[in-house]
Amino acid sequence: MSHSERRVVILGVAASDSHAVANHLIAHALRGVGFEVENLGTCTPVEEFADACDRHPDAEAVIIGSLNGHVHEDLRDLPAAREAGRITCPVIVGGNLSVGSKKDPRDLERLHELGVDRILGDPGQLVAVLDELRAARTAAERQLLVAS
Repeated sequence: MSHSERRVVILGVAASDSHAVANHLIAHALRGVGFEVENLGTCTPVEEFADACDRHPDAEAVIIGSLNGHVHEDLRDLPAAREAGRITCPVIVGGNLSVGSKKDPRDLERLHELGVDRILGDPGQLVAVLDELRAARTAAERQLLVAS
């Protein structure tokens, strides 16, 4: 990959969550296919994701894992960070996204309302989703060039 083709993602685990194994496996897998990963690790508040976006304005996505089911509370500051322009790239969330065995479809709607762009049920889908988001962004940029 040339420098202009470098693909940067910001990865971390939601603020109240200390589950590290999946985080490290995902970072390793993404690096293995050529991504540059800024891994913020576990217990990462929205503010730290926003700081990482400041350091990496070219980041393709913020990827947030959560296994303890408290992601809605952990991401309560995401709308403000989005509105302030601190997190402008797509936000992808995956893991166990609610407490208890009963899953409420409203939980996913609530994540979208907070500013989450994509919700992954399977970490194996992550590279395909990143490629899809990149293709959509490239197409939108071409449209802007044609229109100007």
